[in-house]
Amino acid sequence: MLRKSLLELIYDGAHIQRWNDHIRPKGGFTELDKQAHKMIIAYILGKFETDEKPDALNWRQLIEGGIFEFLHRIVLTDIKPPVFHELMDKHGDQLNNWVLGQLKNTMDCVGQDFYEKFARYLSDTTYSAREKKLLKAAHYLATEWEFRIIYQLNSHIFGVEETKARIDNQLEEHSDLAGVQKIGLSVRNRNFIDLIGQLRFQQRWTQSPRVPETSVMGHMLIVAMLAYFCSVESGACDKRLVNNYLTGLFHDLPEVLTRDIVSPIKSSVEGLGDLIKQIETKQVEEKIFPLLPEAWRGELSYFIENEFANKIIVNGEIRIVKAEELGSTYNSPEYSPIDGEMIKGCDELAAYIEAKLSIAHGITSRYLREGAVYLYKKNANKKVAGIDFGQLFDYF
Repeated sequence: MLRKSLLELIYDGAHIQRWNDHIRPKGGFTELDKQAHKMIIAYILGKFETDEKPDALNWRQLIEGGIFEFLHRIVLTDIKPPVFHELMDKHGDQLNNWVLGQLKNTMDCVGQDFYEKFARYLSDTTYSAREKKLLKAAHYLATEWEFRIIYQLNSHIFGVEETKARIDNQLEEHSDLAGVQKIGLSVRNRNFIDLIGQLRFQQRWTQSPRVPETSVMGHMLIVAMLAYFCSVESGACDKRLVNNYLTGLFHDLPEVLTRDIVSPIKSSVEGLGDLIKQIETKQVEEKIFPLLPEAWRGELSYFIENEFANKIIVNGEIRIVKAEELGSTYNSPEYSPIDGEMIKGCDELAAYIEAKLSIAHGITSRYLREGAVYLYKKNANKKVAGIDFGQLFDYF
């Protein structure tokens, strides 16, 4: 069972402010937001790689690498990039061992040798080499996206041109990747990354002050990571695990067009929830899908439409199944399974932790208190795919 310390650690990324020695807009520049944007870009780069060669990547290792790098960064906090890279060049092994020591008692609750793979990822340069290169490219593309905003406000500040040159050089070093080339050449692909980036600035629980503030994009990454951890615990096959992570990562994608419509509004009028879903689907088809290669649209649609249903694909058709069937009958790559109910549990757990952490910090409101009570009552006895969500909610 996951530990409370692991769940709290993930949220530490929402406290770490990026570019905090530069003039920058409020919101959207936390480490959590950056890592979320990075993983969406990594998905795009991965799709371009596997379009050309289906076995070019191990998607599970790509996801795990993203989690490893996020946790590594949280522990080392906000060290300026030039200093961070110099420290890693000269004392990388010692720093990595220190990070592993800090995280051991938090990470060893995750099964399937997660901690051992983390250690190998940091020490073995040949392990996940292609995935590491892709993640590094995604890292710099997400950084470059941030910097284009920062640059407009800081063009007069000493050293900003040096920062710009360093980012440009890193992107050039990754220009051999098909995805980096196509993002650089395609206005549509670049527009997709820009559009998704707006989710960094859409705050959750907008009716209430909250600490730490989290954006829709940061929330998406948290749900994805929770879905990964729960998938490991439930014994999901690699395809099911990858699908669950990606469904979590994209589950709120339509909100970039509709903004966050809170659950009480959706349930206030009979049929309103269904109508909102129809509007979201139409908006996605008209405004998001045209920015992506046509061959990807079916997969992305599978992730974001009816995202909280337990789904499989049989003979090209999507089927809704019971949660227990995913583990007993359809836990195999050929069915491309998704644990929608489990992802819904992760989504509501993330929302509950958001409310409870703020209350614990002394920043509260009627909305946070009522939301926390509602979510707890709804999930106190929930068990899905072998995951005791009631116990996870009880931590807080």
